[in-house]
Amino acid sequence: MPQISISKLFEENREKLGLTWKSGSEGDDKKFIHETVSQTNQGLIGHLNFIHPNWIQVLSKDEADHLNQLDPKSLEDNIQRLSESGMSCIIAAGGVSIPESLSTLALSTQTPILCSERSSLEIMWRLRPYLWRVLAPTDSMHGVLLDVLGMGVMITGESGVGKSELALELVSRGHGLVADDVVELNRIAPETLEGHCPEILRDFLEVRGLGMLNIRIIFGETAVRRRKNLNLIVHLKKASSSDFNALERLPIENVNENIMGLSIRKVIIHVAAGRNLAVLVEAAVRNYVLQLRGINSTKDFLERHEQEMENKES
Repeated sequence: MPQISISKLFEENREKLGLTWKSGSEGDDKKFIHETVSQTNQGLIGHLNFIHPNWIQVLSKDEADHLNQLDPKSLEDNIQRLSESGMSCIIAAGGVSIPESLSTLALSTQTPILCSERSSLEIMWRLRPYLWRVLAPTDSMHGVLLDVLGMGVMITGESGVGKSELALELVSRGHGLVADDVVELNRIAPETLEGHCPEILRDFLEVRGLGMLNIRIIFGETAVRRRKNLNLIVHLKKASSSDFNALERLPIENVNENIMGLSIRKVIIHVAAGRNLAVLVEAAVRNYVLQLRGINSTKDFLERHEQEMENKES
């Protein structure tokens, strides 16, 4: 279950944002949990808001001035709304002085107050994508994820079909390895799946007969990637001669696979002696890129063929 505590958020962003922990150390174990955040209408982070409170309330000079100008009754009502909102953290931006009313609220609710000299906009600009990434829904798949011609390609197939050998050949042709065997996927945006490698397997590729190969050391820094968005699945399938004969020569409809609610384009390549799988994968990626641009070679050929038949009949 994706989650992150306030203390970890503070530690991982302290240097980038110049954060200091002002008060509320009792609330350092407060957590952002994906299920809780996704099931409410509260925003993850934003300027201090009484009507639609955010999980992280950012206080700039404008919000502080507004609080200081409120009459006692309005101030009490707004502070009450904040106390009932369940906010997890307050960040004072731009070196602003924290109003006493907010300090008292944070103390009573054990809400951490962090301070930074950076502007409120910069704080939100940095923390918003960070939070979406660490709280993104996660899953894992068995396969090899590579960067092929700038596209994230997942090679799948049953054990022993030759996934790692194909990955090794693609790396030797200048492409990049992201993860072998176990690929961890994060849905970081409504239409985006990002894949990365578990820490223990990073940089390694297992090839039968050779063992574990450190791709970074053998091929250099440019042969590995930390993460890559998943664009295309290449599924390897062992095939007999009868399977080859049964293949559709001119497939019109695309094949897709559903992963974490997203439809990912899938290409099935039959493995047989004499087939250059690395070249086929590169061609599949190039063809996919053309289709993204609205160019479908199969449809173009069929239309040309149909036009030629019509011309002959006329």
